[in-house]
Amino acid sequence: MIDVRPFGSLGGADHGWLKARHHFSFAGYHDPARMNWGRLRVWNDDEIAPGRGFDPHPHRDMEIITYVRQGAITHRDSMGNEGRTEAGDVQVMSAGTGVTHSEFNREPGTTTLFQIWIVPDVARARPGWGARQFPKERREAGFEVLASGRPQDTGKGALPINVDGAVMAARLKAGQTLRQDLAPGRAAYLVPATSAVTVNGVPAAKRDGVAIRDEPAIEITAAEDAELVLVEVAAE
Repeated sequence: MIDVRPFGSLGGADHGWLKARHHFSFAGYHDPARMNWGRLRVWNDDEIAPGRGFDPHPHRDMEIITYVRQGAITHRDSMGNEGRTEAGDVQVMSAGTGVTHSEFNREPGTTTLFQIWIVPDVARARPGWGARQFPKERREAGFEVLASGRPQDTGKGALPINVDGAVMAARLKAGQTLRQDLAPGRAAYLVPATSAVTVNGVPAAKRDGVAIRDEPAIEITAAEDAELVLVEVAAE
């Protein structure tokens, strides 16, 4: 099953300083058919104006992964963490028993990012935050795991999350094809950030969502140079 959700069909809001598109029901956007995809609960495509951001607000029992596409985001939280994450890199926050944080664009230009929420496998876990830079050449023509709850991934440098799943990124040159295997009982959600692609022959435009289930593998071919972000989680 491959279900393409066109960018124009996504929910959204324009707050002036924040332009947001929602792949799943979020805030004022509600669609019963788009509540989640397996344990994936939120995928927001945000554009944040310079000098603006999200004031301190609380979260609980959610794994929150931020993939910066352009610019940078500055994070501060009630655990005493503070950090700046640049384009192509990732920060993760395990909200667990509860944490308050803020996120601001301190850059001179617009920051764009994907914010991804995944329901954790264990409730009321200890909260935590982490960020790191990932060498971009590792994701040329193949997926690099950026965040994961699996020991085989965290042992190779992926940021840890409390989920049996992974957040991955890849870059393809025009005309290149990438194959990714998917185990039974898994769901995947792909967003091509910069270019149109085909997924097992099904076309998807830039910033569309591609919901994938019951496919043993996917083959992704880029129409132009492409940046891909993929989440793979339990389908239940």
